Amino acid sequence: MASMLEFRTPGYNPYAVKYSPYYDSRLAVATAANYGIVGNGRLFCLGLSAAGVQCEKTFETNDAQYDLAWSEINENQLIVACGDGSIKLFDINVDNFPVMNFHEHKRETFSVCWNPITKDSFISSSWDGTVKVWSPTRNASIKTLPIGCCTYSTSYCPSNPALISAVSADSSLRIFDLRTPVSAKYHLTSVIPVHAPATGGQGYSRLADGTIYSGAVPNEVLTHDWNKYNDTVIAAAGVDRVIRTFDIRNPAGGPLAIMTGHEYAVRRVAWSPHASDILVSASYDMSVRVWTDGSTMPQNVRHAVPSGREPDTVRAGAQLGLMNRHTEFVTGVDWCLFGTGGWCASAGWDERVLLWDAASLLRG
Repeated sequence: MASMLEFRTPGYNPYAVKYSPYYDSRLAVATAANYGIVGNGRLFCLGLSAAGVQCEKTFETNDAQYDLAWSEINENQLIVACGDGSIKLFDINVDNFPVMNFHEHKRETFSVCWNPITKDSFISSSWDGTVKVWSPTRNASIKTLPIGCCTYSTSYCPSNPALISAVSADSSLRIFDLRTPVSAKYHLTSVIPVHAPATGGQGYSRLADGTIYSGAVPNEVLTHDWNKYNDTVIAAAGVDRVIRTFDIRNPAGGPLAIMTGHEYAVRRVAWSPHASDILVSASYDMSVRVWTDGSTMPQNVRHAVPSGREPDTVRAGAQLGLMNRHTEFVTGVDWCLFGTGGWCASAGWDERVLLWDAASLLRG
């Protein structure tokens, strides 16, 4: 690979990396000592210059850091999800201590996401089985959305501030709509069984080779992300190593596309902000892979069925590139919003943050 930059986090194992939504030269890394099992955490705020990747600021926490999100209203602020159940808001211009502390979760806070539309709230998910909605100006949460089991990832819809998604240990992708009455299942509007076959419409779907898609054994779903160009499509992945995409308008329709190739659990997926069909995934198999979900590729698959009905075909996504420079679990990956559209940052337990040009993978 021609273009790659590296930053080391000695003594700390990264769990998440995020580019700033304001600058192409700034990113942050949430890390934990001793692989997050015991010990403190450290937030690294990094800057890119002609000299390479430089550490501009660090913030210590008493427990591991599992995720982070940049503020959408202040270019110098970001929130961090901590192992003690707290969420801390740091300001790069304020030394040492967080400017706000939010602590209601009873177990590890594992995911945070800032509202990209209204910009006045953020959400968190926890191993305590809840998703909470927060305002950065108050310590108490605004809403609590019950999941009922370990919730690994939560996110806002990129085009609708009222839609919240979450994936959890029970093999489900849940969609909440805050515009609905709270009495209506606590805003829950749909539950998509990630590993189940299609049960709506024709009642089944076929793979590209013509075989009927029968689903998979339910497993923990560790990560998901909304498509930035098609706001009804979500990609989800987890322990079973397979990446699937779903249309939230058809919860019983099964997956739209399936991408296989990872050898161990998929820890993070992220849709490209530059192309509607491209996404990147990070895995415990120490690789980062770039995919197309096949939505822009001709499928030309038609299969006759005895009843004469035409079943839906599950698209076969394709791997476009492989980045295997990490030497431990890869736990975080993110796209840069700026530039020609191809730079990614990945972070892993090998105490390294790598910045690389995904476009060079696509060019072969």
